[in-house]
Parts: sequence; structure tokens; C-alpha cells
Amino acid sequence: MKVSDLFRYKNPEIKALHLTWIAFFMCFYVWFNMAPLASSMLVTADWLTRDDIRLFAIANVALTIPARILVGMALDRFGPRRVFSVLMVLMAIPALFFAFGDTKEQLFISRLILSSIGASFVVTIHMVALWFPPRSIGFAEGFAAGWGNFGSAAAAMTLPFIALTMFGGPEGWRWAIATSGIVIGVYGVIYWFAITDGPTKDTHKKPRKVAALEVSSYKDLIMLAIMTVPLVGILSILVWRAHRTGYIDDITAWACYFAIVVVILYQLYQVFRVNLPILKRGVPADDRYPFSSVAALNTTYFANFGAELAVVSMLPMFFQETWGLSVVAAGMIAASFAFVNLFARPMGGLVSDRFGNRRFVMMAYMLGIALGFFLMGLMDSKWPLVIAVAITIGCSFFVQGAEGATFGIVPSIKRRLTGQISGMAGAYGNVGAVFYLFVFMFVDASTFFFIIAAGAFISWLACYLWLKEPEGGFGDEYVISSVDKAIAEEALYKKQAQAQLAQVFKGSTKVELVDKGDGVAVTANFGSIDELRSMIQQLEQTGAAPKAAS
Repeated sequence: MKVSDLFRYKNPEIKALHLTWIAFFMCFYVWFNMAPLASSMLVTADWLTRDDIRLFAIANVALTIPARILVGMALDRFGPRRVFSVLMVLMAIPALFFAFGDTKEQLFISRLILSSIGASFVVTIHMVALWFPPRSIGFAEGFAAGWGNFGSAAAAMTLPFIALTMFGGPEGWRWAIATSGIVIGVYGVIYWFAITDGPTKDTHKKPRKVAALEVSSYKDLIMLAIMTVPLVGILSILVWRAHRTGYIDDITAWACYFAIVVVILYQLYQVFRVNLPILKRGVPADDRYPFSSVAALNTTYFANFGAELAVVSMLPMFFQETWGLSVVAAGMIAASFAFVNLFARPMGGLVSDRFGNRRFVMMAYMLGIALGFFLMGLMDSKWPLVIAVAITIGCSFFVQGAEGATFGIVPSIKRRLTGQISGMAGAYGNVGAVFYLFVFMFVDASTFFFIIAAGAFISWLACYLWLKEPEGGFGDEYVISSVDKAIAEEALYKKQAQAQLAQVFKGSTKVELVDKGDGVAVTANFGSIDELRSMIQQLEQTGAAPKAAS
């Protein structure tokens, strides 16, 4: 795929790409619609404090973690068109509640729920993967994610203007946030009718089970169980912070900790429930995939996207206090970190496509991140500002490029599990963000940058040890296994059987084949008992059913 292909709007795949990155852009715009207006909120709502805003910032990324896992499962079952549309419409509701909230608790809860919109990234990755072949997936994913991520920078640049100029007054920030919520709700409806799940009806491949990710060996099962724990366990940080700031009392805090433990145990139960029968039967050789690659990519997204979310929240204050800049100047410099997304992330995907070795590209980017943040840790007021800005932009270039390279690999690991794999890797980005924001509460900026650099280097080691070059990563089609074919044949047979059963149960309004446990249940709906009686009599007359005893 070439850059010039992006302007061929009549091509169905290019149209789908643009529709999807716009949806993702709007989601990021709404997701980060608080930060640019935080100062206005503090001025007009005198019952808010800076500690409240910091808590809202952590809440803003908290539920994204479990949401990405749940959305990943929903994607594999329902497809990205329906999931994306429903997500956008639903997230308009907490956006409006936050806009007009008049208590700390209402703002906190609505922000917490709104953080689920971060799962839009997983949907974007899955939808683009349905429309583009392996040889072009890196650039296509990088373009969609990069331009979508720019929604956060666009919010920072436009929302203050909308609040102050278009609406004005002390309530301007409320109407600006509400407007973004209304727009995304409307686009959710448009998206439902404007796109399909891939170029053909059978493009979307469903896994056998969606309750947990399938693995190929007992070793991979243990690794999956270990990597499942932090996805929910990290939320204990939010509980601790909310408890410390007085939002919840002791009993509520312990109840939350208990709930987190219960959810973790339930997830582990699902992991073993889904995979043990599969492993006991044996996984065909052509259906196996290395979960170690998924684990490695979890660490890369923890170290790159997690770092991005954390650094963006503290960079303006760092430049303002270190070099004595104005709020506006520091904000503009900090915005450059996110602005680089427009070209760096697509470039990361493009390099992954063109270089011929996705593993090497991934490792090179992670090493660049480690070096970039190490240099940022050395910066202080003695450094020329222009050099500091250049290093910051250079570091951002590697961060965004690594994000593109990560999801240049994800769709090629296991085609039918793309939703769940991207959900897990994407969730680890938010695990990283929450972890880094938590660490920043206890260290200065320089130490913070050094810690992020260490995290990136650890991820580089994980890639060196675990990451495998994906099979068929540069082919015209994704690798399809014997299990994939069997699942497709089973789905086709179920569809045909359902049509035949509809003829048997004449008079019913709807006949469905529903998976139930390890079996299949047939459901038929009748408008009344008379319609059911009439159908049974017809079956008795044809001999298809025995006559009832008189």
C-alpha cells in the first residue's frame, strides 16, 4: 500500500479506512475532552480541587483496561461495525452526564464510565484488519491509529476555543464537552449504516469461544494466566487513590478490593475452562500460534502507549517549571508530543510493512524509546530549550512508531483471535498508563523519565526472548488453519439448518440455533398457543411427530 492510495476514496477499503479513523478520532476527542478545560472547571466550580482533577485523570484511563478485554470478546462475536456503533452511542451518555454534573461524585463516576471509550482502539484495529491484507496491514493500522489518536491533540487545541468563543460564560466548558458527546452519538448511528465488516460477508472469522483467549500449549496457558492478573489488578491503584482522597470510605474500599480479587479469579477460571478441553483434545499443528508473541507485544504497548498517556499529562508542567515558560508556550510544546502521531505512527506501520522483518523493526523502536526517555531524564534548565524540544519530539517519534509497529504484527498472529489479542495488548497500554501515573506521584520528572526508559528496555528484552516473526506476515492473504475452515463450515451448516428448521416450524415468528454449553439449542417463537397447536397438528398429519395420547 502506498501513501497515494489514501486519496482513492472510491475504493471500498479506503472508504472503510477513512470512516474508521474518523470514528476513532471522535472517540479520542471525547475521551480527552476534560484536560484542556480543567482550569476552567476549577475556576467555575469552586467545589473542585486539583486533587479531584488528578483523580479524574486516573479514572479517565481506568475502565479502559477491562473494557478493551470485553470489547475484544464482543468483536469476535458480533463484528466491529455493530460494536463500534453501539460503543459511540452509549459513550455519549456519560459524556453528557459529566458535562452537566454538579457534584464530585457525579463527575467521578461519569468519567470512570466514559473511560470505556478507550476500547474504541481495539475496534479500529479489528475493522482495519478485516479490510486489508497482511502486506499492507502495518501502514493501514498505523494510519488509522495515528490519525485517530490525534483526536486528543485536536481536543486540546479546539475545545478551549469552543468553550470561550462559541459558548462563552462560566458554563462554556460544560456545553463544549456536551457538544462533543452529541456529535459522537450521531456519528455512531451514521457508522452503523455506512460500513460493513470487511469486503465480504465471510471476512469476519469467529473463534470457537469468546469467554477467554485460546492458546496452543500448557506453557502458553500458564503465561496467559499470569498476564491476565494485571488487567484487573491494576484497578486497585484507582481504589487506593480514591480512598486516600476521601471519595470512598474504608468499607467501600475493601469491598472494591474484594471485587477485584473475585473478578481476577473468575477470569482465571474462564481461561482454564476454555483452554483445558482444547489442550486435552490436542491442537492441530497448523492451528498453533506462539502466545509468547502476544506477551511480548503486551509489554511493548505497556511501554509505548502507556508512556504516551502518562507523559502527555505531565509534560506541559515539566516544560513550564523547568524553563519558566508561559502556560500557552508549554502547552504548545507538549502538544507536539501527540502531534507527531499524524506521521510517526503510520510510518511505524509502513516501515514494518516494507522492511521485511517485523520483529527487528519492533525491537529497534523499543530501543529508541529507551534511549529517548533516558536523554529526557538528563534534561534540566541548563539545557538549551531547542535541544530539549528536539529530544522530546525525537522520543515521541519512536513512541508513536513503536505503537504502529506493535499493531503491524497483532493481526498476523492468529486471524480469528485478532479481536481478543488486540484487546489484551491494547489493555496493557492502559495498564502502563495507570502504573506510570501512579509512580509519578512519588518521584520527580527526571526519575520518572528514567523509569519509563527502563520499562522500554525491559520490553526490548521481552521481544528478544519471546517475539516470533509472524507466519505469513507479508502475504496477500492471512493464514487460515484447518480449525478456521471447520468453524466456517460449521457456521454455514448452522445457517442452512436454521433455514430448514424454519420450514419445519411453520407459523413461528423466529427460529434460531443457539450455542448452549457444549451443545446447540433450537428456539422457536410463536405468537400464541393456538399457533403452536396448529404447527404440532401439521407435524402429526405428515408423520413428522407422533400423535399425542388422548
